[in-house]
Formats: sequence, C-alpha cells, structure tokens
Amino acid sequence: MTTTRLILIIAVCAVCTMLTRAIPFLVFRDAEKVPKIVLYLGKVLPPAVIATLVIYALRNTEVLTGAHGIPELIGVLCAGVLHWIWRNSFVSIGVATVLYMVLLRIM
Repeated sequence: MTTTRLILIIAVCAVCTMLTRAIPFLVFRDAEKVPKIVLYLGKVLPPAVIATLVIYALRNTEVLTGAHGIPELIGVLCAGVLHWIWRNSFVSIGVATVLYMVLLRIM
C-alpha cells in the first residue's frame, strides 16, 4: 500500500469514529426528550455486551486438560472483583490480564 492510501484509510476511520461519537449528542440535544427505550438500552446493554465478551473469550477453555481452566477462572474473578472495588476498567482489565499471563506461565 502506498503512504497516501494508508493516510486516507486512517482519515476515514477517524472521521467515522468521531461521527459515531457525535451523532447521539446531536440527535438528543435536549436530555428531557430522550426516549425511554434509549435510556433503558443505555442501562442494560453494557452489562450484556460484557457478558457476551466473557462468554466469547472463554468459549475454547479446555477444562479436561492442562490447567483445567483455572487461570481463566482466576483471571475473570480477579477482573470482576477489582472492577467491583475500584470501578476502573483499566485497573481491572490490566491487573487481571497480567495475573492471567503469569498463571499461564507457572501452571
């Protein structure tokens, strides 16, 4: 790929990302007019997406061989507990990932 083509691809991705972030604020300028379904989806979709990602990440866990899924279980529990305590995604994901990697090396 040429440099010009790479720059254009990055620019299109940046514009699309900015538009998807800005459009809801443009559509729902007045907070009093936000439909109830949008408020409902804003409450229920984040946990549903996280649950889907956890299931997807654990789909190929081998529980009958190797470490029997123990590093994965400890990693998920660690992420959940840390997020429950600090409510910080970076801390919970980062620490749980490092812990999982360390457990993979020692088990």
